[in-house]
Amino acid sequence: MSELKGTKVAILATDGFEESELSSPKKALEAQSIEVHVVSLKKDGIKAWAETDWGDKYPVDKVLDEVSADDYDALMLPGGHFNPDTLRTSEPALSFVRDFFKAGKPVGAICHAPWILISAEVVDGRRMTSVPTIAQDLKNAGAQWEDSEVVCDSALVTSRTPKDLNAFNNKLIEEIKEGRHRNQHA
Repeated sequence: MSELKGTKVAILATDGFEESELSSPKKALEAQSIEVHVVSLKKDGIKAWAETDWGDKYPVDKVLDEVSADDYDALMLPGGHFNPDTLRTSEPALSFVRDFFKAGKPVGAICHAPWILISAEVVDGRRMTSVPTIAQDLKNAGAQWEDSEVVCDSALVTSRTPKDLNAFNNKLIEEIKEGRHRNQHA
């Protein structure tokens, strides 16, 4: 039996998430006996972006207004272009994200997903990475950006692109095993 049985993780996403950046972490988390819910702004499923074109439609387990950060042990944010661009303009999504930071819970974000964290105002003073095209956005928001496959700063796990998913998944699982972090902050 896995030590993580009974652990719940929310993956917050909407249309246009990078397919591998949702499917790979979800599979890795579930392999650890973690219950994973895809949480979105709408109930009727969300459409992936698969590198260069629209991909598969994924089921949504919970609509954002049905859940709170209290329901979960950690949060994972996949990237893509459209997904974070939509979520960073949704106050309910930003509030949901902030609540994980306030509670000291692990948060993982990959590729363009740190755009959401910028809008949630939780990156100032944090060590992070991302897809290089948004490095300046993170720096402008006060983050200390570095070009590494995975960066972990007190339960905030970030990675650059799908090629970093193995390192990202492993580090996120490690942080979830550690539980709440008092140095995680909003």
